Amino acid sequence: MSLTIGSPAPHFELSDQHGVNFSSASLKGEKNLVVLFYPFAFTGTCTGELCEIRDDLNSFQNDDVQLVAISCDSKFSQKVFSEQQGYKFPVLADFWPHGAVAKAFDVFDETRGCAVRGTFVIDKEGILRWQIVNGIGDARNIGDYKTALAAL
Repeated sequence: MSLTIGSPAPHFELSDQHGVNFSSASLKGEKNLVVLFYPFAFTGTCTGELCEIRDDLNSFQNDDVQLVAISCDSKFSQKVFSEQQGYKFPVLADFWPHGAVAKAFDVFDETRGCAVRGTFVIDKEGILRWQIVNGIGDARNIGDYKTALAAL
């Protein structure tokens, strides 16, 4: 099942790298949401993508937009990973039940036990406005979702 542009996005609640619960529903009416799934912490492509976002964070996290990055790693791995790289955005653990949120967004790779590179832009009312799903080894073009955010 794939998600459809213009339909409600799945709501989710996960623990961030500091053990604080993040709920997508808490942003309703307040902020747009960028949900960025990545396969594994500490890997080259994933680190490079998240560092590129870190270095241009105001485009993805500001008064109008909240960014969250999600992988199936544990919150303990997410904590070390985010601290080492200086990430100032929520890095969420979709660890248990393993990959449940990635499955809800249809980006869970059952064979590898991880999320593929899916990016979703959700508006303030919880409606999916843009999405792209790349293969595990295919890096994203962050300019694409900057354009999608500008369209909101």
